[in-house]
Amino acid sequence: MKHIHIRLTVIALLFFFASCDDGFDELNTNTIDPSSDEIEQVFLLNNAIIGSSYTEGQLIYDLGIVQQIVTPNSGILSGANFNEDNRGATNKHWNDYYQNVIKHTGDIVTQLKNQPEKSNLLNMTLIIQAHAFMSLTDSYGDVPYFEAGKGISEGISFPKYDAQEEIYKDLIKVIANATAALSDSADIYEGEVLYGGNIDQWKKLGNSLMFRLGMRLSKVDPTLAQTTVSAAFSGGLLESNDDNFVIRHDSNYQNATGNFLNGAEANNFYLVDVFVDYLSGMNDPRLGAISVRYVGAASGPDQTGDVATNDPALQVGMPMGNTDASIGEVANDMGLVGLYDFSQADRSRIAKSDGAQFILTYAQTQLLLAEAATRGWVTGEAASYYERGVRAHMEQMALHDPSMEIDPADIDAYILNHPFDEANALEQINTQYWVASFMNGPEAFANFRRSGFPKLTANSVAGQDISGDFINRLTYPTEEVAVNKTNLDEAVNRMGPDNLDTKVWWDQ
Repeated sequence: MKHIHIRLTVIALLFFFASCDDGFDELNTNTIDPSSDEIEQVFLLNNAIIGSSYTEGQLIYDLGIVQQIVTPNSGILSGANFNEDNRGATNKHWNDYYQNVIKHTGDIVTQLKNQPEKSNLLNMTLIIQAHAFMSLTDSYGDVPYFEAGKGISEGISFPKYDAQEEIYKDLIKVIANATAALSDSADIYEGEVLYGGNIDQWKKLGNSLMFRLGMRLSKVDPTLAQTTVSAAFSGGLLESNDDNFVIRHDSNYQNATGNFLNGAEANNFYLVDVFVDYLSGMNDPRLGAISVRYVGAASGPDQTGDVATNDPALQVGMPMGNTDASIGEVANDMGLVGLYDFSQADRSRIAKSDGAQFILTYAQTQLLLAEAATRGWVTGEAASYYERGVRAHMEQMALHDPSMEIDPADIDAYILNHPFDEANALEQINTQYWVASFMNGPEAFANFRRSGFPKLTANSVAGQDISGDFINRLTYPTEEVAVNKTNLDEAVNRMGPDNLDTKVWWDQ
């Protein structure tokens, strides 16, 4: 078995793709000197992995729609708080994933078509690509899929849009085949930044992604959902937080969401009262790990460390639907100095610039297992899966920052005081999934639509761009409307109007 050791740092990766002149950190090689093609292909995979981290667009839409984080400001920050179609923000997830994930994975797939000795690299790439396509179609509905990422290889500059149903069915096949084909007897790429070439972990990720795909279909196609979930379960899922699909950032390649919250918008985004009140009412120890409040702050500069508190008892969430003009009076009525006095996601810990982005986790997977067991789709006790999911997410807090570690005794007490409720299983499981997906906006938004939980009160505001209770999808980028209109119009004719009301296929 050939082992290919390509020691890559995130710094070198960034410099490579930015075409900087400073060069790389030294590349260490083992007994076999990899070709330049091999090095470039692993660089491309790493760029796609890191590119899977979410942009600040999730703050404006996804996390606002599920009522976790909100801004009262309008203009370029308009979105979920006003149920407003702001294509300067809805395009961010689209542009980021097509440019930084689909493009690079597409290039790798093209290069490796006739190189069977690199099967592991190809199959790892297909899993990362599949996640990106799933996230895109979940957010927008019909998207370019079969022709996407083929601008260089096949000269397709204006890819056609494919129906979400066809995308999902193909993704299930792609992930199943790629995961099954991963092998310890093929080339091992220790230089990839997700699992360091650990094939067992890649297999567990592939199966867990397929499991998530299957669960997404629980409403629209229960038969296919059960078949997919059963197959993924049999293959083996994530077994601990060590297996998480997590993007590790540093000071050179920063977390886009954290960087946004620590930059010019530091004083503009706040935790929603619904989220804070839920955690507080449950005496959930995660509230103290997630939140910070600058008590008595009357302005952005007043949000200093000497008035900062993580005390759960002092956290106050911001009500949705208020403007930057109206929120001050609302705050005063609540006994606060002003909008700067509301609680935020802690920018020095869970939302720091070099913080991790969790994409698919053991905690989320265990909670989905609890639902699948409740539905009779997998073996095992729903209560056990549920407890492991809650516990895993509480333990995950320390992986954001050591200071966020929750005392094991507090975790035990929470689980003891909030045992699994079989009569209320789906709501309890998916409400916990909402909490476990905090700062993972696209997944929180998708599961909220699929499950209908948590039960949120609609945020209705004057002049909103929706006719229903909640935003159902993100709108296509203005650039697509301008340059790929023929294909986009075909998708709209099939799917429904390009607005925030239209539902994606699996949400019918």
